[in-house]
Amino acid sequence: MTELEATLEDMLAVERFDPPAGFTRRRPVEADRAAADLDAERFWADAARDLLTWDKPFTQVLDDTNPPFYTWFADGELNLSANCLDRHVSAGRGERVAFHWRGEEGERRDVTYAQLLADTQRLANGLRSLGVAAGDVVGIFLPMIPEVAVAMLACARIGAVHNVVFGGFAPSAVRERMEVSAAKVLITVDGARRKGRRAEVKAAVDAELGDLPALEHIVVVRGPRTGGDGGASEPAASGSGKEPAASGTGLAAGVGTGASEAPMTPGRDVWYDALLAGADPDCPAIPLPAEHPLFILYSSGSTAKPKGILHTTAGYLLGATYTHRMVFDINPDTDVYWCSADVGWITGHSYIVYGPLSNGATSVMYEGAPDYPDRDIWWQIIEEFQVTVFYTAPTAIRTCIKWGPEYPGRHDLSSLRVLGTVGEPINPKAWLWYHLVIGGGRCPIVDTWWQTETGSVLISPLAGVTSTKPGSATQPLPGISPALRSEDGEPVTEGTGVLVITKPWPSMLRTLYKDDKRFVETYFSRFGPTTYVVGDAARLDADGYYWIIGRIDDVINVSGHRLSTAEVESAIVAHEAVAEAAVVAEPDEQTGQAIVAFVTLAGEQTGDAAMEARLREHVAHRIGKLARPRRIIWADDLPKTRSGKIMRRLLRDVAAGRELGDVTTLRDPAVMAVITDRVRTARDDEE
Repeated sequence: MTELEATLEDMLAVERFDPPAGFTRRRPVEADRAAADLDAERFWADAARDLLTWDKPFTQVLDDTNPPFYTWFADGELNLSANCLDRHVSAGRGERVAFHWRGEEGERRDVTYAQLLADTQRLANGLRSLGVAAGDVVGIFLPMIPEVAVAMLACARIGAVHNVVFGGFAPSAVRERMEVSAAKVLITVDGARRKGRRAEVKAAVDAELGDLPALEHIVVVRGPRTGGDGGASEPAASGSGKEPAASGTGLAAGVGTGASEAPMTPGRDVWYDALLAGADPDCPAIPLPAEHPLFILYSSGSTAKPKGILHTTAGYLLGATYTHRMVFDINPDTDVYWCSADVGWITGHSYIVYGPLSNGATSVMYEGAPDYPDRDIWWQIIEEFQVTVFYTAPTAIRTCIKWGPEYPGRHDLSSLRVLGTVGEPINPKAWLWYHLVIGGGRCPIVDTWWQTETGSVLISPLAGVTSTKPGSATQPLPGISPALRSEDGEPVTEGTGVLVITKPWPSMLRTLYKDDKRFVETYFSRFGPTTYVVGDAARLDADGYYWIIGRIDDVINVSGHRLSTAEVESAIVAHEAVAEAAVVAEPDEQTGQAIVAFVTLAGEQTGDAAMEARLREHVAHRIGKLARPRRIIWADDLPKTRSGKIMRRLLRDVAAGRELGDVTTLRDPAVMAVITDRVRTARDDEE
């Protein structure tokens, strides 16, 4: 056992960590808590006036006369794009860097607020020239390049509704989302790269889209080139002295500039740089009603037909702005912030684009994988840009644990002051590794809980304020009212129950796009129209801390005992030999359900009968004999989406002997073939 492993083992016994002694919080929150507890509606109204710039001030805060169709600030008007760009430029902060963009081949672009505003105005006018008006839907299918933020902001500027599709999805997913949303224009890229290889995106999209009746135009960005595609572009950065491209804008100089073989249909398709070059540079932001639709974001479709989650302008922006500022203790004058998510997910919408830009912050945007060109690239970027706030997923942290501490050890990470996690509950071992290896024991960790539907973080520690318990999202933010309910709707004041939100909040989804009925049935039918059912089970401890167990269906019933899959996973991963684990249920005639664990071992550990016995005993010691997995399947890797989420649905299918569904959204579809083989072999051995 190494010294680090021994330290982690010792620290697993520590249940609660006070804020690091050397951390000084910049933004007090006590007054916010007191105000929200006294009058939540007034608290949100004051925050909206303080944090956002309004073209027409609101007089009505919350309209709750028709639950669950709540509205916020409905008689006010503002423009999101102006809040994210114009007000900072007007205040003399135009030369502040909005995004330090880092390409996977080492390219760097420093994009200022002034440059971002210039291209946003040109693209907004370009979209208008293609017939886009307020209320029209614009699809966006782009990799992690600054043009994706320009596209979103340009839509918001003229009142178009954007529908961003994660860049790692297959073209069939793009078609589905464009078709059901009746998108008028799609903004995509000629080609995208990953780990040194280039995919011809436009050609693949053309082959799949066919003849969608509503889609009138496709705007094509010339993406960054790989070395094998004529050399990487070296765009002009602020203050570089290089001449800009013909469009006269900072960003257009940064897109790929070589010849492209992307198919272009005359009359329908237009190059992004040509569209900007021919557009008027001045496009005043349109004052829009607070409840004007801002974007649709479709769920991944892992369990059913994708849901088109609809967010509106003012309430969503308020939630993203307030939580980004308060949870991470952001000071836009001194912090460099990096969220490692993809803009195609809600985390990217709220905490790469809208929250940070509304706050005038400087962010990092990275186009690339966490292990290319080597497994230390994230830590190299943190050192290069002196990142102070880093926000990533537990899955990514567990992968870094598997790779080993020597990779972050190559770099100086002393600039970091706050760490965050998002996407799923973080198990205590990963929390402690993150705390020690990445944060050096000096950085508070904010383990945030929220959803696509909530728009912004609802439950989270506050950096430097909240005493944390590894694995717990801790307590609700000011103005948020979570609670637990039993299966029959009774309040649960301590213990496990169904997580609900009992009062509306500004950034909540307004409906499912073109499907009000499904909206009510999905979120507001179980306990009535005023109680939002999250879909997660949670535990509330004696200190009022929330522990998110997982989706309601991620609870295993073994002989009448309900066990959390997350709790069992945490117990398994706490073993020094384990890098990662996923736990699911399989049918069992005697117990109803039995536990199956898919386990990836660390380093050179061997998955044999002796190791299986040790892990089963380890779980029994930490939780109880009932929680011991009946079956352990050794997995070199687990099935993950391209955003890093473990697809437990597929593991449930293979454990139950069901035919696998669609695996095209997996980062590596071949993983499931290996796992299926091993499950089959394990069953044959039992027989």
